[in-house]
Amino acid sequence: MRRPNLFLALATGASLTLAVPALAQAAPDPTPAPASKAATAADKLVGNAASDAVLRRGAADTLKRTGVVPGTDGLQYVTYVRSYQGLEVVGGDVVVSTDKTGAVTGTAVAQSAEIAVGTTAKVTADKAVAIARSGFATVESASGATLKVLAWGTPKLVYQVDVAGTLAGSKPSNQHIFVDALTGKVADSVELVREGTGNGYYYGNVSINTSGSGSSFSMTDTTRPGLKCGGQNGSAYTGTDDAWGNGSGTNLETACVDAMWSVQREADMVRAWFNRNGILGNGNTPPVRVGLNDVNAYWNGSYTNFGHNQANNRQATPIDVVAHEMGHAIFQSTPGGAGSGNENGGINESTGDIFGALTEAYANSPLDPPDYQVGEEVDLVGDGPIRYMYNPSLAGDPNCWSTGIPSTEVHSAAGPLNHWFYLVAEGSNPANGQPASPTCNSSSVTGISIRKAGEIYYNALQSKTSTWRYANIRTASLNAAKNLYAPSCTEFNTVKAAWNAISVPAQSGEPTCGGTEPPPPTGCTGTNGTDVSIPDAGAAVTSTVTISGCARNASATSTVAVNIVHTYRGDLVVNLIAPDGTSFRLKNSSSSDSADNVNTTYTANLSGEAANGAWKLSVQDVYRLDTGYINSWTLTV
Repeated sequence: MRRPNLFLALATGASLTLAVPALAQAAPDPTPAPASKAATAADKLVGNAASDAVLRRGAADTLKRTGVVPGTDGLQYVTYVRSYQGLEVVGGDVVVSTDKTGAVTGTAVAQSAEIAVGTTAKVTADKAVAIARSGFATVESASGATLKVLAWGTPKLVYQVDVAGTLAGSKPSNQHIFVDALTGKVADSVELVREGTGNGYYYGNVSINTSGSGSSFSMTDTTRPGLKCGGQNGSAYTGTDDAWGNGSGTNLETACVDAMWSVQREADMVRAWFNRNGILGNGNTPPVRVGLNDVNAYWNGSYTNFGHNQANNRQATPIDVVAHEMGHAIFQSTPGGAGSGNENGGINESTGDIFGALTEAYANSPLDPPDYQVGEEVDLVGDGPIRYMYNPSLAGDPNCWSTGIPSTEVHSAAGPLNHWFYLVAEGSNPANGQPASPTCNSSSVTGISIRKAGEIYYNALQSKTSTWRYANIRTASLNAAKNLYAPSCTEFNTVKAAWNAISVPAQSGEPTCGGTEPPPPTGCTGTNGTDVSIPDAGAAVTSTVTISGCARNASATSTVAVNIVHTYRGDLVVNLIAPDGTSFRLKNSSSSDSADNVNTTYTANLSGEAANGAWKLSVQDVYRLDTGYINSWTLTV
């Protein structure tokens, strides 16, 4: 049975080590207020052994605080990385959120279970490096092999090797590759190169920040550390005066004028609207390269690179394309890091589109009025815009979330999140000249402005983990809306309505506003949308739905809607366990059923069972080589 090629994001960094229960012995914290209040509250939570269950922490784990990320309006996000028996855990990241007073408002934990693996490798480090390099056509650089624990899905001992170069067809690649330290197989990898496309229209005579004096100038912005623009060798363009470009679509200095102006507007926007210090959040902004000999543009994990359109008469540097690529840098440098699989990759791509739209709105250039079309000035192959955020289907992308999104190409998988952002910002029927946006449930949504939509999404990003999916963003954005705008529920209700409008279901334990929807769910229906990893050929795992307030017994036509992401569904046995322990078989295993995923509504005769109580969905993988997770399930008794 097949082994999936998965992608996993990496969270790194180090500062204050938290031991349980020795936190009180920690050295004085130099973190400035108000971040120090958040750090103190988060450290208290993490340092308490009573938090082990929510943190998925075992006796051999240590959590280390890596930073305090400021949000807007005083919100703070405290990030941690995990080690296991002294080894860094990839996918063990944790984020603790606090409000403006420093009180803890929530936690986000990437892994779904405690770690229990051996730490002795059978494969040598040199062999792991050779295996990691073998997938590249050309290798520009390769790191040594570092032993770590990979905790996405079933935890395993791996080597991490970082390789940069090109794949088949000269496609650029910069990967974290995880080689199984017991078998020598590639277990997972993280691709840092994120591609896009664009058109190099210039923005006329604009002012850009450069450096130099007299007769020596450089396209280096010393007011925004790290930002410079030049050719493919990575050096900034220089000149004898501070006048750059000639307005030609084929002139690379002109491309740098467009790109520098665009990045400077984006850096200004994230500072003014979101309290972010530079594109990377640490005061720095990545450099820009132009002149890529390709019909493309991309972020490679450390710089952005821009090519040209197919006609080769324009460079790929309009503001929304430039800000899109820098949006990947923002996604990578917020908690949880860069993408993991197609659904997470689609979220990464949509994040680029969202920051493109935000930057275009902030700049408000009369030569490129704000809109929600992506690369509308790009005539890549004569087809107009690349994507339409208000109606993704115009470019053949899905408007609505579905269980097919995890297997959808990443740019297309961005469609539902783009659609959600537009609905939050502008609504389904804007009165300001922006286009109408169809909803997946035929509802009407009232927008709250692009700035507020951006504030909510940006703050949701601060509680991102390396295993983020659409369901996680729903919960994170509702938390952000509530924390940012309480006691008002207007923004919260719009965010929720927009998620419903793109078919992302309600999640167990998600926040409410105004007390109109008390959890747990009442009535005869309940849903759990929290992911539960299914170990390969391991013990059964369970997910619980609690029914309360159902004024009857369970019926003979009860339904169980099950959504499981798995690479070989024939491996799975699925049971429903009633509150009294009675088990009802929903699905048997089958060695001949090689299809992916379970997305089925089962009918079960539950007559005679009490409706109210804790019902469990039990899932067991009974064959080797494939893994997955319970995505969500809904029980109607």
